[in-house]
Amino acid sequence: MKFRGKIVDGACLNHFTRVSNMIAKLAKTCTLRISPDKLNFILSDKLTSGGVSMWCELEQENFFSEFQMEGVSAENNEIYVELTSENLSRALKTAQNARALKIKLTNKHFPCLTVSVDLLSVSSSSRIVTHDIPIKVIPRKLWKDLQEPVVPHPDVSIYLPVLKTMKSVVEKMKNISNHLVIEANLNGELNLKIETELVCVTTHFKDLGNPSLASENASQDRNPEQMAEVHLDIKKLLQFLVGQQVNPTKALCNIVRNKMVHFDLLHEDVSLQYFIPALS
Repeated sequence: MKFRGKIVDGACLNHFTRVSNMIAKLAKTCTLRISPDKLNFILSDKLTSGGVSMWCELEQENFFSEFQMEGVSAENNEIYVELTSENLSRALKTAQNARALKIKLTNKHFPCLTVSVDLLSVSSSSRIVTHDIPIKVIPRKLWKDLQEPVVPHPDVSIYLPVLKTMKSVVEKMKNISNHLVIEANLNGELNLKIETELVCVTTHFKDLGNPSLASENASQDRNPEQMAEVHLDIKKLLQFLVGQQVNPTKALCNIVRNKMVHFDLLHEDVSLQYFIPALS
């Protein structure tokens, strides 16, 4: 089992750092899946027991100038390791303005993901800062629980409003209630609602647009005005929104009525799927 990768392009390095910061905000520990052409950050709390799930995917060729890996075996050419997301994010913080970044699997008394940052010093000689991040290698028999989640057919699929705006609305609502209703229809309308014994607050977003394919499939037998709704734990939604540091190129919300909400985001060339289960 071997893996080593090198990033030399400054823009790629900054983008990789942003991705790692986002992952650290979304998941305390996560699984890193390394395959010949992709890296995935995976969080697989069981949706049935109320946990969120995440599947983040990046094409290695968009980031790495050098990339070599040998998986567990020829027919299972993948590596799965578990790590504390914050450790990776912290290691990459030192990589701003670095000349190069190297990542490799090592064994130093225990398995590590070793991050080496090549920094320019004042005298223009280079200085290497190395971080050894402890990891846990995940055995082959557990891989089946870490596959890309299957997305059930949504009742409504809608583009999201500006995530910063959405975040500030949800932050205010969190002071009033622990849960909220997110509802949307095929007319491009999305509402965030909280209801308590004392107060009922709704924020309306209009003209957001629906992806054409989804609305065509659903609209044959549905009134476009009709709302599909899901009750969520407000903290779980806020955690997702706090994790989004930059507004994505594409942001979709898929609502499966009373079951879950599935967010599908594209940050330049990094895709993120995030699943929050409904409150029963």
